[in-house]
Amino acid sequence: MNRYRVKPGKRVKLSDWDPNDTDAFDSGKDEGTAKLTELQKELGELQELLYAEHQHRLLVVLQGMDTSGKDGTIRHVFKGVDPQGVRVVSFKAPSERERDHDYLWRVHQHTPGKGEIVIFNRSHYEDVVVTRVTGLITRPVWEQRYAHINEFERMLSEEGTTILKFFLNIDQDAQWERLRLRLDDPKKRWKFSPDDIKARERWPKYVEAYEDAIAKTNCDSAPWHIIPANKKWYRNLAVSTVIVESLRALKMKYPAPENLPQ
Repeated sequence: MNRYRVKPGKRVKLSDWDPNDTDAFDSGKDEGTAKLTELQKELGELQELLYAEHQHRLLVVLQGMDTSGKDGTIRHVFKGVDPQGVRVVSFKAPSERERDHDYLWRVHQHTPGKGEIVIFNRSHYEDVVVTRVTGLITRPVWEQRYAHINEFERMLSEEGTTILKFFLNIDQDAQWERLRLRLDDPKKRWKFSPDDIKARERWPKYVEAYEDAIAKTNCDSAPWHIIPANKKWYRNLAVSTVIVESLRALKMKYPAPENLPQ
């Protein structure tokens, strides 16, 4: 999965990343789905170990255009984990109380504690993407925020948090098909918002904002992965693989029990 990891210091052009790519697993959807089942099981075991060892923290950040599949990724990738040690936090428009604080205030309180996995469904990156595209902040502000975010994530990393950031990369055709399906399916219609159409009209501006944000906040301790997301099965497989490999690399061990009877 290193092919999807953005190299630090490199300019990012999303047009260079194929949202239809499946080359890292060319056996097809059926075998890919079977492999995902194996990864779900292993992730469940690794998450239990993470919780038991109580030394490491994992923060997973999911970003992407509307309909890129953030909710679906969470459902499928984390299907086998114990809810006791996993939290999902969704960041919508800030509340009045949140707006009274700095923009990272509402984020910091949700970062993982020892033994936890926390998934951000959208994140602090909304404050350098959506706010930029909609004109709520100016260039000096968003450029300064890149430095804030880098320092914030560096602190989390140095305190023991493994940070994995995923941009779920879809194209406009895939987005339009998914928006259409939302309207056609009564079970998904609740997800549709007129704001989805407005955001679609601003596609080039969102692309530019994401390219800058990814390039300016990508580093070894908090890497970005640009995941092909037109094909849902491959998106789930790629994200699962990166997370499992990262948890394996922690070389965790179950702690020795205390106060055993003599």
